[in-house]
Amino acid sequence: MLGIIGGTGLYKLEWLDIIESRLVETPFGKPSAKLSFGKVGNERIVFLPRHGAAHEFLPSEVNYRANIWALKSVGVRRIIAFSATGSLREAIKPGDFALPSQYFDFVKDGREKSFFGDGLVAHISTAEPVCSVLRHQIFQSAQAFGLPIHNDLTYGCIDGPRLGTRAESFFLRDAAACDLVGMTNIPEVFLAREAQMCYSTVAIPTDYDCWMDDENTHVTVAQVLKRYSESLEGALKLLKHTIENHNHQQQCECHGSLKGALMFDPSKLVGGQKIMMDILLK
Repeated sequence: MLGIIGGTGLYKLEWLDIIESRLVETPFGKPSAKLSFGKVGNERIVFLPRHGAAHEFLPSEVNYRANIWALKSVGVRRIIAFSATGSLREAIKPGDFALPSQYFDFVKDGREKSFFGDGLVAHISTAEPVCSVLRHQIFQSAQAFGLPIHNDLTYGCIDGPRLGTRAESFFLRDAAACDLVGMTNIPEVFLAREAQMCYSTVAIPTDYDCWMDDENTHVTVAQVLKRYSESLEGALKLLKHTIENHNHQQQCECHGSLKGALMFDPSKLVGGQKIMMDILLK
């Protein structure tokens, strides 16, 4: 089953034939909103708006663990996420699409970043945090439509909710070699990895952050919302083509990401810890 996480401005899929909507309880509290279940052709789809149905959650307030857990618990094995981002490269123009393959964690706000802890010790590899198979499928779909898309990029994640300073923009661009800057993909991408799920983000650059000398290019909320809204039609076309034209049963390494990572024997767990690991190891 394929899960879709909607970012800013994407709170429902108009063309998704909704069969059921329900709130899924998790050991980590409630997810951002009800999960919407539907189908596109023969593909079963689950949709979840990251910021809530009415965009009521800041990036630091999103219950990322509950979101990923809820999706995994209902049978989702692959996630395509959508995110508004700033571009740190002149060649990546606002209105283009971008596919990160790497992440730089610049988050300091204390958001929970792992399912593990409280006696459950694990160390997953995040050398390649994004599913290369799923990312390539999205890239192929964009090429089929002739959509402007940039592949194999690095996404720097910041706290928000404020927009960054020029010093931070230059640090991410030059010192950390990031191509994009956003506020939400961490810990989402790493939690999906811990849950042995494929994950790939379709980033929608809406601005040039604030590294350019021309102040007219510096990011504003109005600019983000306008550009994101203008890009949504292409983003949804890209998503629908990816769903309809690719084999989502294609094998990759994501579903074995916990192999060798656990420092405990899951067969000896009881109670809530056993329930949690049963879901993560599915």
